[in-house]
Amino acid sequence: MSYTRTLTTSFALLALLSTAAISQAADETGRITVTGEGSVSAAPDMAIVNFGVLKTAPTARQALDDANKALADTIANLKSKGIEARDLQTSGFSVSPQFDYSGKNGTPPKLTGYQVSNMLTIRVRDISALGKVLDDAVTNGINSGGSLSFANSKQKELVAEARKAAVADAITKASALTEAAGVSTGNILSISEDSPVARPPVPMVRMAMAKEATDSVPVEAGESEYHANVTVTFAINQNKP
Repeated sequence: MSYTRTLTTSFALLALLSTAAISQAADETGRITVTGEGSVSAAPDMAIVNFGVLKTAPTARQALDDANKALADTIANLKSKGIEARDLQTSGFSVSPQFDYSGKNGTPPKLTGYQVSNMLTIRVRDISALGKVLDDAVTNGINSGGSLSFANSKQKELVAEARKAAVADAITKASALTEAAGVSTGNILSISEDSPVARPPVPMVRMAMAKEATDSVPVEAGESEYHANVTVTFAINQNKP
């Protein structure tokens, strides 16, 4: 029994020493660390618009009623054009008193009315319909906001392609550097990634002059770029003469 325990302990100690030796050898192996960059371009397939209604009236009630009607007309029109309820979201609402500060000689400001702002965020999944959506919205009473951005429903897949390109770039760089040094790259020891970045195009919206009015706002969607950066560490294989 004592012999068996001693033999087992010896094997365990030998395995531990062997693991330590391998680990030490790996630590002493040459390494090379490079940064890879990858990018993919794609046309956006949806637009996100943020606009709303701004109404002023002598009373808060009247301002609210005016804003409600204009926004309700806009929403009804959007739904009639195929915009789904899931793509419509109220993004801001406020009621503000309006004052006249033109008084002189310390005269306190005079309350002149109330202003109601009601903002709406819309996701337009058909880019070709965007110009018409904008034009109809203004026709139905939209008179505030107007921020516009583009997105792509396949962003995850596009970022994944950018990551693959970044890793391939890192491998190419490492191979070129080690070849120049008379060695070669070994196994990948570690990979880390900076946060991927989506760089949407600056939206181009050309407003037609009154005398050249059309039934839609001209919009150019352009292309979005998706970037990925990775840092990869490789082992270096010492080439034998």
